[in-house]
Amino acid sequence: MLEHLRLLSRYNQWMNDKLYNTAAQLPADELARDRGAFFGSLQGTLSHIMVADIIWLQRFSEHPTQHPALDQIRAMPKPQTLPDDFTALSAERRNVDATIISWCEQLDASDLNHKLTYHNMKGEPAIKNLASLMLHFFNHQTHHRGQATTLLSQQGLDIGVTDLLALVASE
Repeated sequence: MLEHLRLLSRYNQWMNDKLYNTAAQLPADELARDRGAFFGSLQGTLSHIMVADIIWLQRFSEHPTQHPALDQIRAMPKPQTLPDDFTALSAERRNVDATIISWCEQLDASDLNHKLTYHNMKGEPAIKNLASLMLHFFNHQTHHRGQATTLLSQQGLDIGVTDLLALVASE
């Protein structure tokens, strides 16, 4: 499981690099244009992914091991929205993705069995297995990146190969 999660952390970074590099070809007004997507615009979709990632990382930072890779995340205020500046969002995305990779490298297999206690966005308490929560974390990113790639495709932009298989090493 640990190696799979590390692979997903690298996939996350690879896909976000491709997504943001392609999105950077659009002017700011096109990034912000409401396209009828769940989060309205491409910018809104990318912002949602980032906000959700930070919220989940803040929850993960409460793990008893207190992984040093999450120190900066632990100190951040809970995000609601992010700046509309695409350049700033891109820079933050790169920082968060590097943090995710570092954190996954710091994880030990025994960390994955921990039952993490947290509160959902409605304030309701939950206790779930860290490994399962991490799978949700990566799946959530993939789901919304699919929406973002559709929005880019509608603008005539192709980010290229998106399959995890491209990163899977030959056995």
